[in-house]
Amino acid sequence: MKQTPNWNELLQDDGVHGSVYTDPQLYESELRHIWRTTWVYVGHESEVPRRHDFVMKSLGPEPVIMTRDGDGQVQLLLNRCSHRGNQVCTQARGNASVFTCPYHAWSFGSDGALKHMSLPDGYPDVNKAERGLAKVTRVASYRGFVFGSFAASGPSLEEHLGGALEVFDRLVAVSPEGEIEVTAGFLQHKVTANWKLMLENETDGYHPTFVHSSIFGVADSGIGKLYGRQSAAISRDYGNGHTECDLRPQFRKLDVPMGWFGTTAERLPDYVGKMRAAYGDERARQIMIDGTPHVMIFPNLFIAEIQLFVLQPVAVDETIQHVTALQFKGAPDLNRRMRQQTMGSVGPAGFLLADDSEIYERTYQGLLASAPAYTFTSRGAHRERRDDGGYRIGDITDDLPSRGIWRHYRSLMEPRTSVEQSA
Repeated sequence: MKQTPNWNELLQDDGVHGSVYTDPQLYESELRHIWRTTWVYVGHESEVPRRHDFVMKSLGPEPVIMTRDGDGQVQLLLNRCSHRGNQVCTQARGNASVFTCPYHAWSFGSDGALKHMSLPDGYPDVNKAERGLAKVTRVASYRGFVFGSFAASGPSLEEHLGGALEVFDRLVAVSPEGEIEVTAGFLQHKVTANWKLMLENETDGYHPTFVHSSIFGVADSGIGKLYGRQSAAISRDYGNGHTECDLRPQFRKLDVPMGWFGTTAERLPDYVGKMRAAYGDERARQIMIDGTPHVMIFPNLFIAEIQLFVLQPVAVDETIQHVTALQFKGAPDLNRRMRQQTMGSVGPAGFLLADDSEIYERTYQGLLASAPAYTFTSRGAHRERRDDGGYRIGDITDDLPSRGIWRHYRSLMEPRTSVEQSA
């Protein structure tokens, strides 16, 4: 019998007990009650554009094959032969109408259905329809973003995303064709730290001025000012664990099209012309002022202006960050710069991710110390307010996103602990 966590003790209004990040048993409970229960981002439809295309992904720590089957439907298949458990796919990506297990040559279609059993005379009574590859229980997508859930029932994807749904609408509007493409390839960065440290950091507007001061200074970047005391930018809690650093108020204050990207409209004439043709002058100008969102979709998708991060928990003290440059359909000139800036910020020799990764690992080590027992996340609590949509907002440097994340985390973890206790 497992001991039920005392959530009143572990999660307080102004801080989190250090063991929430470091306890292996709690991590195992998270895998069951978060990663196998809620909607988790897996991949983008553009990664499997043709019938029978596949790409290896993960849903939390679990390997998943994302395919487009013969009918053009996106499938999420578990990479485990239904015969003796061998992996049926070892390639990172490709095109295959059939996956053949190397152990005993059972073959499965791109929809997961069992197509062939070697030496079938040994299986006179097997129902092939019951022996296909297992699938992620529910699959849904919005604006091409594919999510999966192992829960047989529960909120729909739209209900899970809630107010953050419009973030995806904002993102794809930056394309003159209204779509993004995930085609630039992924970098993988492994850090010795708990996944929740990344979850919180992605919309922490308090740290950039300090952690990234070196690159802001060398590059003469205006990004630092977005997170300064005088910035009009705000933090937002959409509920359900989704949080945002909304930089639009500051960009609108500056009122410079493409200023969000550190350039001018004159330097991207082809892109600007396509945007005006697609949306009209006024709407296109507003989109090009507002730029792309900076939002963390619970529990693992980070849309970070010019790139997309996917968090993959591997162990209580190990997380892989998968990162790729965003690419906007119909915008080759913008995309080229997106790739260049992504390499400079989060590539193997990039500056931003190196800063953050070092902080994650140092923080994890610090949390292993016995005191102080709690983190301190009360910054800006006195100035929380509601926006026109009814969502909690605060100043850009406030801890409001962390507080929102922990409220949702507790809602997922707490009700189920009583079931564990009685098991």
